[in-house]
Amino acid sequence: MQLAGFNTILKGLLITAVFYMSACETAPPVQEMSDARQAIAVAREAGAAEHAAFHLKAAEDYLESAQQALNDHSYSEARRDAKQAKMKALDALKASEESETDN
Repeated sequence: MQLAGFNTILKGLLITAVFYMSACETAPPVQEMSDARQAIAVAREAGAAEHAAFHLKAAEDYLESAQQALNDHSYSEARRDAKQAKMKALDALKASEESETDN
């Protein structure tokens, strides 16, 4: 008898977990998009267009892809590309800072 109750609770928890995980993908990646835009802006201000153009272009391309995915309601893809945009922007910032210290 107790096993049946345990199974019911376990099923309830599993359903809740699945619902929660799917809900995460239905929300637009607002914070990730904002983080990517801010990271790109900081990299530009640090001179990435001149010192790390390759990384900055990659960041901008990922952000553009994220925006398109967001427009298409492909939130998982948008989130992934926004995170990549931020990473590339941080690479551009780091390369710009290293270039400045070399001079």
